[in-house]
Parts: sequence; C-alpha cells; structure tokens
Amino acid sequence: MTLVIIIIALALIFDYINGFHDAANSIATVVSTKVLTPFQAVIWASIFNVVAYFIFKDHAVANTISKTVNKEFITLPVIFAGLIAAIFWNLLTWWYGIPSSSSHTLIGGFAGAAIAHAMSLKGMGYSWGKIVEGSIILNTVLFIFLAPLIGMAISIFITIVTIMRNIWARIAIIAAVTFLTTLLFDKFETNKMDEGVQKLLKIDKYKQEVNDYKKTLALTPTDEKLKTALASSKDKLEKAMPNYINILALVKNFDKLGAEEIAKQATANGWLKDIEASRLKDDIRNANDYLILEAAANTDSTAKAQFTIAKDATEKYKDPIKKYFNKELSVDSTLVALHAIYPIKEVNAKKVKAKIEKFSIEKNLAKDIDKADNGMIVWGIIFTSIFFCLIYLYVEKIKTPTAFTIAKMFKKLQLFSSAAFSIGHGGNDAQKVMGIIGAALIANGNIQNFSDLPIWVPIACYIAIGLGTLSGGWKIVKTMGTKITKVTPLEGVAAETAGAFTLFFTGQMGIPVSTTHTITGSIIGVGATKRLSAVRWGVTINLLWAWILTIPVSGLLAALTYWIISFFIK
Repeated sequence: MTLVIIIIALALIFDYINGFHDAANSIATVVSTKVLTPFQAVIWASIFNVVAYFIFKDHAVANTISKTVNKEFITLPVIFAGLIAAIFWNLLTWWYGIPSSSSHTLIGGFAGAAIAHAMSLKGMGYSWGKIVEGSIILNTVLFIFLAPLIGMAISIFITIVTIMRNIWARIAIIAAVTFLTTLLFDKFETNKMDEGVQKLLKIDKYKQEVNDYKKTLALTPTDEKLKTALASSKDKLEKAMPNYINILALVKNFDKLGAEEIAKQATANGWLKDIEASRLKDDIRNANDYLILEAAANTDSTAKAQFTIAKDATEKYKDPIKKYFNKELSVDSTLVALHAIYPIKEVNAKKVKAKIEKFSIEKNLAKDIDKADNGMIVWGIIFTSIFFCLIYLYVEKIKTPTAFTIAKMFKKLQLFSSAAFSIGHGGNDAQKVMGIIGAALIANGNIQNFSDLPIWVPIACYIAIGLGTLSGGWKIVKTMGTKITKVTPLEGVAAETAGAFTLFFTGQMGIPVSTTHTITGSIIGVGATKRLSAVRWGVTINLLWAWILTIPVSGLLAALTYWIISFFIK
C-alpha cells in the first residue's frame, strides 16, 4: 500500500509539473498580444483548467492511457519507474525551454518500463506487441504529426473566414461549420454510449473470447476443451445480443429519454436480467481481494495457483446471487452460501455485504450511459459560435468599424478563446494522470477496471494541473509566444480556437494528444496565412525533433530506471 501512495503522490506531482510545463501553451498567445499580463493570464488559465472537470464526463483519454500496457505487465514498480522517468524528462525540457509533450513523456515512460519488466520475465526476444497495446502507441505516434496539422488547418480556416469582408457570408460559414460539428460530436456520443452498453452486457468480452479461441483453435484444431470454450462464448454472445440491440435502440433516443429513463425501461423489460448476477459476482469477488490476488499472480507462482482456484470457484457465486435477486435468500443467507463456495475473508465481510445491498444494475447502466453525454461541450461550441457572430454584427454593423474597434474586439474575444483552450488543456492532460493512477489502483487490486475510478482521483488531478498552471512556465512562454511567429489578437483568437477544437475532438475519440503540439501547429497556421516566411521554420524544425525524440528517450529512461529500482523493489 505504501508504494501505491507514493505512486499517487508522484502522479499528482507530475500533473503539477505538467501544468507549469504546459502553462505556456495556454497563455503564450494571450500574453504576447498583451491582452493579459503574465500574472493575469496564469490565473485565467488555471481557473479554466479546473473548470474542465465539470465539462468532461467521459474520461476516454484516461481510459486509453490506462490500457497502453497489457494488464499482465502492469505492476506498481513499472508505473513507479515510468513516472520517475517522465518527471525527469519534463523538468529537463522545461529547464532548457523546450516545449516537449508531457503526454508523450508519460506514455513513453509507462511503455518503456513495461517493456523492461516483460523482458526481465520473458527474455529479450519477447514480442513488444504482446507487452504494449500497438493501436494506442500507433495512434499516439500518428497524432504527433496529425494534431499540429489539424490545428494548423483549422487555424488557417478560421483566420481566412474571419478576415472575409462579407459579414453575412462569414456568419453563414460559421453556422454551417457549427452544425456539422454538432453532428460529429453527436456521433461520438452515440459511439461512447454503445461502448458502455457493450461493456455492461459483456458483449466486448464475449467477442474477444470468441476471436481468441478461434485463433488458438486454428493452431490446435483437435483441442476439445477449446472447442467447448468457444461454443460457450458463442452461446453467451448470442444470448446477450438481443438485449444489446433493444437497449441500443433506446440509446439512439438519448436526447429525448435521458440516461435514467433508458435504464428504467431496460430494467422493466428484463433486458438486464441475464447479466445482473454476473456483474454482482464480479463486484463481490473483487471486494474479497480477488484483484489483489490476480495482480500477484503475474509474478508469483503460488499466487497464480491460488488465483486459478479462485477464478473457477467464484464463477459458482452466480447461483446464490440469482436466488437473492429472486428473494429466495436474504443478504445474510447469501453471504453464508457464498462463503461455502469460496471463503470470504472476515475482514472483507462488511464490504461484500455492502456490495450486495447497494447493487443496482439499473443504476450501473444509467451511469455508463450518462458519462458519455457530451451535451455540455456541444452547447459550449454552439454558444461560442453565436457569441462570436453577435460580436461581429455589433462591431461591424451597429458601430462604425475602425481599425481600433476591430483590434479591441479581437482582444476581448481572445479571453474566450484562451479560456476554451485552457478547458481543452485541463480536460486532455489531467486525464493522462488519471489513467496512470487508475492503472496503479487496478494493478494493486483496489478497483476492477477504470470505470470504478474513485471520484477523488479526477478531482485531485484537475486541481493539481490547475495549481501547476498557476505556477507558470515562464521559460517556454517566449518560445511559444514570440519565437515561432509574431501573433496579433486576431491570430491569437484563431490559434487558440483551433487548438481548443482539436483537443475537444481528439478527447472525444480518446486519443492522447499533446497540447504543446496542437497549439504550436495552430500558431504556425496563423503565421502561414500572412506568408510562409512569417514562420521561423528553424525553430519549428528544432521543436519537431524534440517531439519525435520524446517517446523513445522517455522509454529508454524508464527502462533504465526500472532496472535500477528492481534491485530495491520486488
């Protein structure tokens, strides 16, 4: 438990460092255009870093980070080594004023330590593809280049639209883009709710089992046990699919029904009946240190043997649980029956009893659906678009437009664009640390999966990054605010709005991107709209090298750190 507390403390320290390391991303343009003083800017940015907690319900990025490494190789020493390496690299790049990515530092450190751990267990020839989740690493590396390009493209588009002389054409384009954006985010919302329903009904688990058994059977086609297991998984999948299809039909009407009504109708129609015993079974055995035993089984042969017994035996918990749901058994009688199947430790008896008494499959479904709701983000985008259009109309149609009034308008608008970017920064970067803490709690057996993350984790992470931003990152401000290109208030609005949209977009997709890369690409975009020579490409090339090297260097540092601490922590 001591190591878990140390890891959580280190993760929050990293989050704090991330805040002041990336503070320049949020405040560089608003400071360089003299809209706010540096002191005012960091207060403004830190406030909206924390506000992000109330906007981002679905912690998709955090969930992605927690799954970067395959569960078998996630241990507390691995996470500890990854954090130490990430903190070191972040401080080093901060000291030299290099705007590297805190996100990629964390991912590189986590993956590098895991690879070192796996090789110490399996040998140097063990496949990296079995250690880290290839698709996550691939997407992360891909977005090293895509995130700044997306930011650049959007900032160029916003700048061109903003300087259009025909205000009505400008407003029409803004309205059309806003409408398409709401459709896109609605699609993200539906997909996330779909994933939540699949997870609750274990559709994703059954599909994975079927695929795994088919692959194994292709190698050993005469294995009767595998054939039986495959048939069982297929049967479970076929049985769950009708309920999944029925619930999904309700989910598509989420805006009309809401999460609670969907869950209520699903329960009333009996679509959750087949899964509730299995879900409560998972909760009960996890409350009885099942996950702690599973974590120990990765490195201890005795624990592995005990875990195999526990895994098979606790599957039989379903029978007394079903009787409890049918009111054939009381809570106390159910506890006795469960203990007879597989012993419940005396110290865990109260926890297990509480799990049984408080369990509600209806509330579980409502929670999984509701956390995917991105309505606040969508309405924020709509409000911002309307607000910008009204400002344009007021300045250009109601008042007599002059160079002074136009410049003053964009200075005021930059307060809103910088706030939006700070929300995106907080929502994106705080989640990465949440993913690491979640991985540590899972590895230690405190929670079953990321959806069980305690509420104090996101609160602590958002506060930590907000405090970090409040501390400022003065060494990097100059690079971001002046060295790449000189930025006017108009260009500041375009760059920050483009950066904010990119962060919201990738956050909905669950892709961990760098706020540094995003805002840099956006600033390059507004510079390029003037002329390509306005961008100091020499500085930009140096930044690009820092971005490319961050993941491999962090990974190597983490591997070295892991090998050192492995002599002291077992």
